[in-house]
Amino acid sequence: MDQWIEIIKYILLGIIQGVTEIFPISSSGHLTLFSHLFKMDMTSFPTFLMITNTGSFLALLYFFRRDVGQLIKGTFCYLIRKDETGKDDFIYVLKLIVAVIPVGLMGLLIKDYLPDDLLSVGFALIITSGLLFYVYKQRDIQWKNDVTWQNALVIGAFQMFAIFPGISRSGITISGGLTQKIELKKVLRFSFLSYLVISVPVSILGLYEAFQTNESIHYVGYTLAFIMSFVFSLISVRFLYNYVKVKNLVYFSIYCFIIGLVAITLYII
Repeated sequence: MDQWIEIIKYILLGIIQGVTEIFPISSSGHLTLFSHLFKMDMTSFPTFLMITNTGSFLALLYFFRRDVGQLIKGTFCYLIRKDETGKDDFIYVLKLIVAVIPVGLMGLLIKDYLPDDLLSVGFALIITSGLLFYVYKQRDIQWKNDVTWQNALVIGAFQMFAIFPGISRSGITISGGLTQKIELKKVLRFSFLSYLVISVPVSILGLYEAFQTNESIHYVGYTLAFIMSFVFSLISVRFLYNYVKVKNLVYFSIYCFIIGLVAITLYII
């Protein structure tokens, strides 16, 4: 019976990772909260976290496969074949790289010093709530068409703070993009493509660190968590990309505020 309960916990954590990685509500915050409720110490599960993050990465890669293919093809044609038609794709890739440099540097510098207790996660979720509510209040402004170099730098600066557990990566990049008056779908595309860019080196580093640990692996639980993470990330990104509007961000804001209060309350009691 205990073994089945343990498997159910892994399945639920996989679903939570899949949904919260995509929606602007913080996957790290939710994993901290639910691992506490499930009495599972996620700080000792680097392999589990790497596997579930890989599930989300592959789901996003599949969803944006045409965009990724076009960017790779255009960049190759421009750099190797000197084909000017690929220049815009090459420039877009450079903007993605510019946007992920700040979070990459910040992660390398302070990732070992980040708090991950319920109190800090709770306050971080409330900050995420405030950011989403702010951009919701700007819902009637006029949107620009393209991501400029300045926009990429600002989004990168916002994204830098996503390494703090409880600060939603998608939420803060959406906030950064919308404050630059970029249309929501273009922000989502840029946000998730930048996630794919940063996920490659992060996954390699995570794989290396996972091999350095003595973590015991629950093969069935990890496999099911990976599958759930992939499936629910794919479902969530399709829903977010096709149906969510700026005016709907208020619901995510309210949710983050409530979950933040729950995390703080659990820390106090």
